[in-house]
Amino acid sequence: MTPDLISTANTLINATPAQVWQALVDPAAIKQFMFGATVRSEWKKGSRITWKGEWKGTQYEDKGEILDIQPPHRLQYSHYSPLTGQEDKPENYHTVTIDLLAKGDRTSVSLSQDNNRSEESRQESDKNWAAMLQSLKKVVEDNIPPTI
Repeated sequence: MTPDLISTANTLINATPAQVWQALVDPAAIKQFMFGATVRSEWKKGSRITWKGEWKGTQYEDKGEILDIQPPHRLQYSHYSPLTGQEDKPENYHTVTIDLLAKGDRTSVSLSQDNNRSEESRQESDKNWAAMLQSLKKVVEDNIPPTI
């Protein structure tokens, strides 16, 4: 793994940071925008986070730890996936950081993932995270209560 090979993805969502945040930590919403994954966490710094699902026909159970949580602005966690074929040890974990920034009545979402093992895996992660953020945008914008 190479710490300086960083994947990034960004989007602008027509919602407040609080509305986007709610989707980021709600298991039902996560399942909708994160490729059908079932996510469990207490959403506290130091708590465990797990993802279960199926990726390209293979069952998986990924894991990590909440490293930083500042509602509704930042969520950072470590992430390890056995699907990488790498050994479960600290140097094989990614750090995923999601920052939310209010831009008027919209929210800028910036995501980064460090420690990609090759340029090819970084590019693949870029595509996957971009797709996930577009799904997040749709889930959030489709579920905002109408204003009267």
